[in-house]
Amino acid sequence: QLRLVESGGGLVQPGASLRLSCVASGSTLHFHHIAWFRQAPGKEREGVSCTVISGRSTDYADSVKGRFTISGHNTQNTVYLQMNNLQPEDTGVYFCAAVRNPRSPSCSIRSRYDYWGQGTQVTVSS
Repeated sequence: QLRLVESGGGLVQPGASLRLSCVASGSTLHFHHIAWFRQAPGKEREGVSCTVISGRSTDYADSVKGRFTISGHNTQNTVYLQMNNLQPEDTGVYFCAAVRNPRSPSCSIRSRYDYWGQGTQVTVSS
């Protein structure tokens, strides 16, 4: 059973950066698609970014393109989300998610994901 644990959230001012980490245990991330989602208070959860470590595929929501970068290390079983130029609208709980999909080399933030972490809070406020 794949287990995901996020960390790296915090309270920052607009324009600042944060790097979120998602550490997997129980299984290797090889053949998995891994994604970051976020949920702001009173809003639906939305996909932010995804990656396929073995295939180097990535996908981003339009709202974060050019500011966020997803990366992964298969040997470390860890996926990162580098978030630059954070804005108040980026505030929310960020979740790491994964799905095993060895047949598809490309990920999508609109796909279904089966494994979820507990989330880490990101607050952007002046």
